[in-house]
Amino acid sequence: MESSNYYTILGVPRDATPEEIRKAYFSAARRLHPDKNIAPGDTEYFISANEAYQVLSDPIKRSNYNAGLPPEKIINLPVSQKITFSRENLIQVQDPQLVYALLEYSPSIKNLESIPSPPLNLCLLIDRSTSMKGGNLDIVKATAIQILRRLRPQDILSLVAFSDRAETLIPSTRDGDLLKIEARIQMLQTSGATEIYNGLVAAFTEVKRAYNPAYINHIIMLTDGHTFGDENSCLELADEAIKQGIGISGLGIGHEWNDALLDEIALRTGGSSIYVSHPQDIQRLLMEKFNNLWQIYAEDVTIEFGVSENVQLCYAFRLQPELGLLPIESPIHLGPILRTGNMTILMEFMVSGTENANVIELFEGQVIVSTATHNTPISSFNIRLVRPVSMTASTPEPPPLAIIQALSRLRLYRLQEQARLEVDAGAYDQASQHLQRLATHLLQQGNRGLARTVLLEAENIKEKQTYSLEGNKRIKYGTRALLLPGSGENKT
Repeated sequence: MESSNYYTILGVPRDATPEEIRKAYFSAARRLHPDKNIAPGDTEYFISANEAYQVLSDPIKRSNYNAGLPPEKIINLPVSQKITFSRENLIQVQDPQLVYALLEYSPSIKNLESIPSPPLNLCLLIDRSTSMKGGNLDIVKATAIQILRRLRPQDILSLVAFSDRAETLIPSTRDGDLLKIEARIQMLQTSGATEIYNGLVAAFTEVKRAYNPAYINHIIMLTDGHTFGDENSCLELADEAIKQGIGISGLGIGHEWNDALLDEIALRTGGSSIYVSHPQDIQRLLMEKFNNLWQIYAEDVTIEFGVSENVQLCYAFRLQPELGLLPIESPIHLGPILRTGNMTILMEFMVSGTENANVIELFEGQVIVSTATHNTPISSFNIRLVRPVSMTASTPEPPPLAIIQALSRLRLYRLQEQARLEVDAGAYDQASQHLQRLATHLLQQGNRGLARTVLLEAENIKEKQTYSLEGNKRIKYGTRALLLPGSGENKT
């Protein structure tokens, strides 16, 4: 019976390595040994765990045991899941304890290169307000034409321009007259102020009109302005978009745009928000985003979950494929998985109330995967994050290298987050001190240009009790960019 399955007793899969079996047994032995634990049922469980280990640790006994097991149920899922914890177990103490979980998702289909990437249903949403006049709009138009020329016959493109009103320049079309479409893009001129909601409504309408679950349905918005009064409407539309299977990403140009709004829109839809500090970067960053859409394997991975009474999910951050802060309330839209790599998520939990516990369930729920490249468009599987609890602290083992690296990469970004929260709370001295610490770390890493910006903002906060618009974005997105691979080179 499954209840007496030795692998189930030790909590390891059938293909567990000898080392994984050994660790699982000794973890159970420390928690459940009769000399240390007298909770009802634990003595019997300890005997069962010991019996399981005696069989599974012996290659011959294990082989004979496996031969008598019924076939393992094989579930054909489009993605594989790997979970790494920062600590082997918690301790029975009154004080709260931190534990980190690193979630990794990757395509499980073999020979993925032989499967064509799904078509795009893409809308480019372009800010045409007066502030875009000159180089910004010219580069955006040239890049839009470049994207248009790269589309495949099966791809669908629409283009919406907005200021204080929205205009659909190119309705959702497939393989249209390129010369006419390019001419319409070239004729685009600036006028009016920035009202993002009007543009989002028009873009959403175009993508929804051509919506197909077998396509990548996405809106890319470019803006350099700060919308006023319609922020809540924008967020409500973002919520509706993700329900319809439509993602939204934003590129903010210069320092006048509303980064909090674009971050929140991206956060709610599994998209990304990108800071374009210089006009010459518009083409590169927009094309990178476009190319990533072509590389999507799963359009969206969502976790619907609940946490235990004594557990708090404090923080969640997407480290790959596109950097982004994630919500900490269910459901969490983690975003896409690319064909070329893993999705990596770091979660931070605060656990209390372990005094009388043997096991703490951190998190339980369901992972829902939407993928146009798989026979089943929507797949789901369970997720359960559990940590054993020991009566006494043993010699602590260092966290796994993957956890150490993730925390190290996030350290500087979280320092600026802390300073931002302190400014919002009116704790200006503390915010300035955190920024000074951040500047010291940046200098040690050779990021001198960003360190100078940080020090200037530390003084600015002392004198004016606020960030400058440009400094705010340079620090926020500059420290976020340090999370990217190969970002450790010296910056002057």
